[in-house]
Amino acid sequence: MLSEQELEKSPLFHGISYQDYLEILNCFQAVPRSFRADELIYDFSSEAVGVVERGQASLVRIDEEGVSTVLEDLGIGGVFGKTLAFAGSTGDSLEVVCRHPCDVVFIDYSHILSRCGHACQRHSILVQNMLKLMADKAQALSCRVDVLSRRSIREKLLCCFRQLAHQSGGSTFTLPFSLSTLADYIATDRSAMMRELKHLREEGRVRSEGRQFTLRQ
Repeated sequence: MLSEQELEKSPLFHGISYQDYLEILNCFQAVPRSFRADELIYDFSSEAVGVVERGQASLVRIDEEGVSTVLEDLGIGGVFGKTLAFAGSTGDSLEVVCRHPCDVVFIDYSHILSRCGHACQRHSILVQNMLKLMADKAQALSCRVDVLSRRSIREKLLCCFRQLAHQSGGSTFTLPFSLSTLADYIATDRSAMMRELKHLREEGRVRSEGRQFTLRQ
């Protein structure tokens, strides 16, 4: 289960006290599980909602040709589930894969939807948080579509960097994932992306040190 400090980072349990969180886990018959790196966590065949308590995972889409694309990185407090996913074409599949050893707690979605007999406030807050998560994920999908709709690797990179800079409130931002994952995120070959990134640095459009980037207009 989450510590009190880790609970503060969880969007699903935002505004819920630690004692109420413990009671929710008991009331909802939550199931904790641990996973090793590269192990499959979730294949979207069940109605359960998963909450990452420790470690890191990725939401991955696999198309008909077996090509994997990372849709979302999930750290502490990250939430996933069938109700929070936006499926692609019928030939695609979605998976949540463990990147670093993970502890995950699973809650059946029906427990979240079904109001308890006491109509307790913590349940109402949980439902509100779930609705906000769905809205946030819809917004994230819109941003992703904006990136993928660009025609060239250069345009995809700049669009992605502009979004991250806007989120940081300035021109400097920290890339939330590795460069390999960035290539998956913009759906392009890593080597081709690295060449384009080199050109952007040489032109002075982008400056970077490690995962910290500065975008120049």
